[in-house]
Amino acid sequence: MLVLARKKNESIVIREDVVVTVVEVRGDKVRLGIEAPKEVKVHRREVYDAIRQAEQKTSPPSESPET
Repeated sequence: MLVLARKKNESIVIREDVVVTVVEVRGDKVRLGIEAPKEVKVHRREVYDAIRQAEQKTSPPSESPET
């Protein structure tokens, strides 16, 4: 994991088209602004995990290859 220190209004760039900016720091919470193309999905981790879990429940089980 890469760990970076940023102050308010400072940013990091991911690839060439995703920019994450520290918008506000208040106590133990940090607000981030994320600029990304519409086709790039951005979710909080807990939302992403819930989506993945729901997808796994609705997708048919994969068949294991016969050996």
